[in-house]
Amino acid sequence: MAVVECATAMNRTLLLKHVAATIKYQKDPLRALEVFNSVVRDDGFRHTLFTYKCMVDKLGSYGEFKAMEDIISEMRLNHDNALLEGVYVSAMRSYGRRGKVQDAVDTFERMDFYGCEPSVISYNAIMNILVEFRHYDQAHKVYLRMLDKGIVPDIYTFTIRTKSFCRTGRSHAALRLLRSLPQRGYFANAVAYCTVVCGLYENCQCEAFDLFDEMLSRNLCPDIVTFNKLLNVLCRKGAVLESYKLLAKVMKRGVSLNLFSYNILIQGLCKGTKLSEAVSLLDHMDEHLSPDVITYNTLISGLCKNSKVAEAEQYLHKMANQGCLPDDFTYNTIIDGYCKLGRVQDACKLLKDAVFKGFVPDRVTYCSLINGLCGEGDVDRALELFDEAQSKELQPDTLIYNSLIKGLSRQGLILEALDVMNKMLENGCSPDIWTYNIIINGLCKMGNVSDATVVLNDAIAKGFILDVFTFNTLIDGYCKRLKLDNALEIVKRMWTHGCIPDAITYNTVLNGLCKAGKTTDVIETFTEMVKRECRPNVITYNILIENLCKANRLKEASDLLVKMENEGLVPDTVSFNTLIHGFCRNGDLDEAYVLFRNLERDKFFPTIDTYNIMIHAFSEKLNICMAEKLFKEMISKSCSPDAYTYRVLINGFCKTGNTDCAYEFLIDMINKGFIPTMLTFGRVINCLSITHRVREAVGLIHIMVESGVVPEVVNTILSTDKKEIAAPKILVEELLKKGHITYYAYELLYDGIRDKKLLKNQRHVKIPKSTIPI
Repeated sequence: MAVVECATAMNRTLLLKHVAATIKYQKDPLRALEVFNSVVRDDGFRHTLFTYKCMVDKLGSYGEFKAMEDIISEMRLNHDNALLEGVYVSAMRSYGRRGKVQDAVDTFERMDFYGCEPSVISYNAIMNILVEFRHYDQAHKVYLRMLDKGIVPDIYTFTIRTKSFCRTGRSHAALRLLRSLPQRGYFANAVAYCTVVCGLYENCQCEAFDLFDEMLSRNLCPDIVTFNKLLNVLCRKGAVLESYKLLAKVMKRGVSLNLFSYNILIQGLCKGTKLSEAVSLLDHMDEHLSPDVITYNTLISGLCKNSKVAEAEQYLHKMANQGCLPDDFTYNTIIDGYCKLGRVQDACKLLKDAVFKGFVPDRVTYCSLINGLCGEGDVDRALELFDEAQSKELQPDTLIYNSLIKGLSRQGLILEALDVMNKMLENGCSPDIWTYNIIINGLCKMGNVSDATVVLNDAIAKGFILDVFTFNTLIDGYCKRLKLDNALEIVKRMWTHGCIPDAITYNTVLNGLCKAGKTTDVIETFTEMVKRECRPNVITYNILIENLCKANRLKEASDLLVKMENEGLVPDTVSFNTLIHGFCRNGDLDEAYVLFRNLERDKFFPTIDTYNIMIHAFSEKLNICMAEKLFKEMISKSCSPDAYTYRVLINGFCKTGNTDCAYEFLIDMINKGFIPTMLTFGRVINCLSITHRVREAVGLIHIMVESGVVPEVVNTILSTDKKEIAAPKILVEELLKKGHITYYAYELLYDGIRDKKLLKNQRHVKIPKSTIPI
């Protein structure tokens, strides 16, 4: 008999271990539950706390919470509730992992009710969940309740407290708590140290790294899981170099990187646009580790964000060759990358290959392709794709509708965009605030600001909460058409609807008032902006400088540069260019030149706009030598002149009778790929004609014809032969008609273009090489 009882007990022990192992390694939680229930039918078998906890862990980890609660209820009937704390803690943590904070709290609160007194372990579990989901006040109340019940905190309690302090911007309070642990009878562990290091890094980086070194000096070395949390914080902040330094220190103490560490580092490098380092890190991973789909997706995403989509696709093929299957994110990221580069054909080619390998296009795929096709202007194909999505029973959501509406609006097809918006409603898909923003923006760009206001009113009537972008779009539309009263009315409506105007709002209004020449209104609006505690930025001050310069209040405009610096703002080249232009426009060329020369002293470098302002000012004053000197200076400083630079100089040379330079600069302008206007050509042709250089003047006439700088009527002549004969005559007449040449020049040119010798020489025009020394 004793032998039988011993054998039964032995079989039961083995069966318990067998049941626990089956539950643990069964991938399907519901299948594990079937096994759990079926073994009870065997004679003499009862589940223990151990098997119950295994089952609760399995169901909770897979999110099967109803089944989990049923098991807990059954367990309460079969076992002493006072012994069930470990099960409740497991359930709380399962809820926490799924973001079900209230369910976790309810589980904690039920412990007392069912006769299970929570210990410090339970309090720590619920406090940690509350802190992770930013319910810091509730976590603090739980802590006070724990103390009130006489439960003594442990090191994990204080670690959770330090994490709460750090995440609420009280890292020094966390540090004080860390320092006080020995007085409380505890010794800080590596987890507590790393938690405070993360908090300190936000504002006190040196102090954070000193604390890390202090931890290591006390022979406390974090394990890789703890260190990865610190690594993640640093890399998210862009401190990849600092991460490598800390990494070197822990690796010397025997800590080895795991796959999660590599993923964090690759993500940090991609975020900091250090793509070559990210690629190198993936290619030289530890031989014992293989990149997973997250590793590849992280790198592929970083490459696509930096327009290296072709290289990203290479890694797609590499991961597939190494047995790592791409997922939906992989394909969608690369397809979207190609579409954003305007390479929709490449995106479609990749999609075709992906579908062949089992990929099913989803809403993200269709959004990317629709955006890409609309960006290329292929609206018809975008609409076809939209219909294709519907035919595949992929019911378009707001995201897809918004992509199509945005694409149509960008192409100026606002009526078609409104039609799609109406179909949205018919198909039971409600527009969101971005739908309205897209429509309002499209209408404003087309000049239909009144219609945009009607759409805005419709959004308000339907209960949408408008954002600052909505109002700013409408304000910008009114300001561009100088309907400033309407714009100011919209600003008032913003306050009515609880939307606070930002710097963009005020800058838009200020710019509109400045363009309209309403100097006083600009100052009043700026005063209101400051009064409303909206901080002005550099753009704001640039508008004010322009406004004061237009009103000839140059002293006040200059003082604004000092005021900007006093407020911690750094004037940019636009600030200086605006002020220099103001001095030039008001005739104070000496002061403009002094300011121009002081730019480099103030660590600013003149831009092409700066040089153009000064060259134009000297040309207008007929100081062409100084203008030409600045032209040579800008080239010597690798600041390439543009068409405006040449036009201003050519005009100056013509005004001062320097025909040789005017002609040479015109030829240089053409050789640089710029097409002069008819006015610029006309001025040089007139100078050449009155100095009896008809051959060169006629040559320029033929260059104009070759370059397409001709009246529109010339393009209506279909016969090439007739056009070749008629175009020069029509062009000369047009130059006279527009006043670009004198009648004397006209007579010489008219004879010149009919001169058979000249005509023969100019039949095949070759632009002479520039003789300007550079």
